[in-house]
Amino acid sequence: MPESDAAARTGTELWAPRAWLPGGWAERVRLRAGADGCWESIETGVDAAAGATVLAGPALPGLVDAHSHAFQRAFAGLAERRGIGQDDFWSWRDRMYAVALRVSPEQQQAIAAQLFLELLRGGYTQVCEFHYLHNAPDGRPYARGELSMARAIAQAADDVGIGLTLLPALYEHSGFGGAALREDQRRFRAGADAVLALRDALRADPAGAAGRQVGVALHSLRAASPAALEALVAGCDGAPIHIHVAEQTQEVDDCVAATGLRPIEWLCRHAALDGRWHLVHATHATVDEIRMVARTGAGVVLCPATEANLGDGIVDLPAWLHARVPIALGSDSNVTRSVMEELRLLEYAQRLSRRLRCVAAAPQQDEPSTAARLWSQVQRGGAAAAGYARWGLQAGARADLLVIDTDAPALLGVPDSHLLDVLMFSSPIRPFRDVLVAGRWVSRNHRAEHGAAIAQRFAAAMQALWRDLEHT
Repeated sequence: MPESDAAARTGTELWAPRAWLPGGWAERVRLRAGADGCWESIETGVDAAAGATVLAGPALPGLVDAHSHAFQRAFAGLAERRGIGQDDFWSWRDRMYAVALRVSPEQQQAIAAQLFLELLRGGYTQVCEFHYLHNAPDGRPYARGELSMARAIAQAADDVGIGLTLLPALYEHSGFGGAALREDQRRFRAGADAVLALRDALRADPAGAAGRQVGVALHSLRAASPAALEALVAGCDGAPIHIHVAEQTQEVDDCVAATGLRPIEWLCRHAALDGRWHLVHATHATVDEIRMVARTGAGVVLCPATEANLGDGIVDLPAWLHARVPIALGSDSNVTRSVMEELRLLEYAQRLSRRLRCVAAAPQQDEPSTAARLWSQVQRGGAAAAGYARWGLQAGARADLLVIDTDAPALLGVPDSHLLDVLMFSSPIRPFRDVLVAGRWVSRNHRAEHGAAIAQRFAAAMQALWRDLEHT
C-alpha cells in the first residue's frame, strides 16, 4: 500500500540532477506535480527551489507493462522440467490451466499484489491486465456477477499503488470454426455482451481508484467468432482493444486453414483496425502484414521474456521499427518483472538471430544508442496501449517517475552520457531507488510500505495453491 497522501506528497515540487524528458536527458530539472496527480510544469537548467524535494539520483519516466496475466505469477519458474516427449507452448498451456482452475479471488489478490510490487521495483508504473479468469472454478459466474476476480486485481493495484488498465477478455471458443471450450477452459467463458457488461461494471465500481483505465480484449481469433468480434467492437468507445495474435506458428497455420488468411492479415482486412488496437506478440508477422498494420495506426505489444520462455519465436523487430508501428512492452506470464531485462532480451534475440550488434539503434536517424531508441519507443507505445494520450516527464502527463540508484555496482563510475546504455546492458542490477506514481511515493529506498505483509500473503497463497496441485 502506498504512503498516505499527506506523507506521500512531500511537496508538489521535485528537483532532479538529470531527467529523461521527451527529447532525451536534460540537466537540473524542476518538476511540479498538481493535486490531480499530473505534472503541472517541468523546467530544465534551473536550481532547486526552497522546499523542493531533491531526488537522490537521475529520474526516468515509469513505463507501461502493456500485457500481463497476473495469476500466472504463481506459475513462474514452475514449468521448467520436461518429461518424456516434446515440451512446447501447448504443453505449457495445459499445465498453466491446472493453476488457473484453482486460484480463488483471495489468492488472486495476494498473487497480483506481489506481482505489482515487483513490477514497480522493475520500472513499471502502469500495468495492462489482460483478464480472462472470469468465473468460479466450476465455470459458473460468481454470486456477485463476474466482478470477483477482476475486483481482486483492482484491489491489489490500489493496495500497491500501481496504475491499472483492466482489459476483460472475450473467450468463447477453443479453436477456429467455433469449437466448444475445453472443460479446463471453463473459467474463461465470456461473450461480447458479458465483456461489455463487465467493462461497464468496472468503470462504475464505487471502489475504483481515480484514473483507473478500462478497455476490452479478445483472447485470440481462435477464441472469438467473427460475429462476436464485431459485436464487441461495436460496443467499444475510444478505450484500448487488445488481442493475442500470431504468437505460435500452429495458430497461423490453423487460421490459414480455417479462413484462407494469416491472422494479422485477417484482422487488417476484417476488423477495421485503428489506433485503439494493440496486437499482442505478433511474433510471426510477414513484412506485408507489418506494412498493413502500419497503415491502420494499430500498435504491437512485444513480450520478449515470455516469448523466449515459451519458445514462440523471434519477432522481426527491425521491420516493426522501420514501419513506425507503435511498440509496447509486456511481462505476459511474468517470468520476468523487470523493464531492463525485457528490453535486453528483445535486443539480444535480434543479435543472436542476425549475428549483429546494436540492431535496434538507428544512427542514420541520429539515434545511435540502442537503449535510448528502445526506451523511447516503448514509452510512447505503452502509453497508447494503456489508454493515455500523454506519458512521461512532460506537462499534463501523470506524475510518475523512477529515481535511478547510482550507487548500484553496475553504475559506479559510468559517464552520464551512457547511463541508460549501462542500465539496460550491464546486469544484474537493482536500478530504481524510489518510485513515484501519480505524485505519490510508492517505494522509497527500495522499500514499499507493507511490502513484508504483501510478501507473506503471497507466500501463503502459493503454499495453499501448490499443496492442492501436488495432491491432484
